[in-house]
Amino acid sequence: MAGGRGGVLELAVLGSLHETPLHGYELRKRLNALLGMFRAFSYGSLYPCLRQLLTDGLITEEEPAPESAAPLTGRRSKIVYRLTAEGKERLQELLTQAGPSAWEDESFGIHFAFFRHTEAEVRLRILEGRRSRLEERLDAVRTALARTRERLDSYTLELQRHGLESVEREVRWLNELIATERRGSEERGTEEKAGESGGQQATREETPRTSASGTDAPERSTAPEDN
Repeated sequence: MAGGRGGVLELAVLGSLHETPLHGYELRKRLNALLGMFRAFSYGSLYPCLRQLLTDGLITEEEPAPESAAPLTGRRSKIVYRLTAEGKERLQELLTQAGPSAWEDESFGIHFAFFRHTEAEVRLRILEGRRSRLEERLDAVRTALARTRERLDSYTLELQRHGLESVEREVRWLNELIATERRGSEERGTEEKAGESGGQQATREETPRTSASGTDAPERSTAPEDN
């Protein structure tokens, strides 16, 4: 599927179905809660996305068993969408992407929402990339504000300051997340080294002692000679 908004929606759909199979209405509610926090979500874009994912073999649709349907109500049975093995592979591929597209306003929030399924190294690269992008934005806004401050009315100036403060808050938030990720990485590295050291020590202790002739020789107690 193409990148940009289509790629963001693809990641959101596959990530949601990875957690549990969903029928269309449930999927719409979950995507609205997820995507609505970061951008306007158009339901008109959902079903074309689902059709493409079905065509690509990344998801499958299942209808409820006949006995669970309610034909007398006249309502159409709800189709449940489920992730396929190919869909799981595609999701993991999307979750390993840590380039500039993952740092942008359009997609950062969606990647962040599925950080629990993302490798620690990738999480750190995305967070650091997002921080770098926002720091560039801060520099540009501060420069523009310094040049135009005298020509702006008080309301426009306050709006500019509000935007600046919002970006500064996100940078501070990212600094905290990056520090946490780095501490976790250091702790995991320490645990791995401790495990390797413990394994080497156990190997040394299990190595049998050898005699001067080079063969394994069990220890013998020395008995006193008979008088």
